[in-house]
Amino acid sequence: MEVQYVRQYSPALGRDMECKIYGHGGRPVLYIPCQDGRFFDFENFKMTDAWAPFIDSGQVMVFSIDTIDQETWSNTHGDPYWRIRRYEQWITYITDELVPYMREMVNERNGWTGYPGVMVFGCSLGATHAANLYFRRPDLFDRLLALSGIYSAEYGFGHYMDDVVYQNSIIHYMGGMPLSHPYIPLYNLKKAVICVGLGPWELPDSTRELDGILRSKGINAWVDYWGTDCAHEWYWWYKQVEYFVPYLLEQQKDDDQQ
Repeated sequence: MEVQYVRQYSPALGRDMECKIYGHGGRPVLYIPCQDGRFFDFENFKMTDAWAPFIDSGQVMVFSIDTIDQETWSNTHGDPYWRIRRYEQWITYITDELVPYMREMVNERNGWTGYPGVMVFGCSLGATHAANLYFRRPDLFDRLLALSGIYSAEYGFGHYMDDVVYQNSIIHYMGGMPLSHPYIPLYNLKKAVICVGLGPWELPDSTRELDGILRSKGINAWVDYWGTDCAHEWYWWYKQVEYFVPYLLEQQKDDDQQ
């Protein structure tokens, strides 16, 4: 498996950001680590093994990045006004800096010009961030794999609410989305998988609430509930990757020609 390390200055964040890239070609996949996670977690927690068939066959290149959760969602004793604005800077780093870099690299490697063509993937709080990126920016992301996420910003910001928290709280902004919103038909051209277990340490109620909202808006997504043996741990996330990724990669050739 080809692995690259990249360290680049982010104007949005005002600091260097690190990234590891796995693979030699195919669809770009953005991996968001779990809470407080680092760019090397994809490898250190052996998620590379679950993705290896797709990476080694040239179907995907996975870009694993740093979170800034310790400054934002996890820093629950800090000022929520500034924490959420720092989080928004991280979102800007991804959408305005990282995604163009990802697309440029993949296109350079194998001439892959599928649009928008970026899959976003995460587990636990990483799934929260991944789903937020997907639902906020369907112009950039066309695949979502969110495993064991929490879809309300209340997890990190309590009862504090302002316009920036609202636009990063999936249950709130999707719940408030009018049926005439142009994003709804756009979502339905894409593929989203949202999965949660019913076992230890899982919090399925958040997924159920989002599921109900998506259904009420006519938004297609594969929302899947695994059994009471399915716990909030890596072992199950490996299994879910193996199960769902083939579906998310289906019709890739057709997508590439669009």
